[in-house]
Amino acid sequence: MWLPRQDVARFARLGVVLALSALLAGCFQPLYGEHSVTGGAGVSDSLKGVAVKIDAPNGTIESRLAVEVTNSLLFGFQGGGGGSAPTHRLDVKLSSTNLSVIVDVNSGRPDIQNFGIDASYALVDLATNKVVVRGTTFSRVSYDIPGQQQRFARSRGQRDAENRAAKVIADQIQSRIASYFVNGA
Repeated sequence: MWLPRQDVARFARLGVVLALSALLAGCFQPLYGEHSVTGGAGVSDSLKGVAVKIDAPNGTIESRLAVEVTNSLLFGFQGGGGGSAPTHRLDVKLSSTNLSVIVDVNSGRPDIQNFGIDASYALVDLATNKVVVRGTTFSRVSYDIPGQQQRFARSRGQRDAENRAAKVIADQIQSRIASYFVNGA
């Protein structure tokens, strides 16, 4: 039984694609892998050497956010294990905003709030004391405020929004720092 000429060409193209895929499969390196393709230390080992420093005045929203962002960053860098001797220091400055997006026309109370965090960060190489990465990032999240019957819903909604925004900030900073350790730029 012979195949038509079109089917033979189709199978040949499929074979070429599969062969190229097999050759390129070895080039893939997970970003947070333990070892690099060249056999050296992976990004996860480099991230374990980053110490996080966030200054915020005591008793402010920023001080609580600093704790949330620090904990998220340390967990992302170290994976829940202990870190190694610091080779880099990450300096982060936070500022927050809270805006009323929708206001009830009858009561004058906000129905939906928008919470935001702006962060600027710098990664300092401790060996040379030079800034190797500098950047800014932001996060905006919204939360609902139910009516007067639920007294604590506003506080809990704001706290949840703060936690979500802090996690987004930490994830964005972690991704940028990891890309520095992969590319060196």
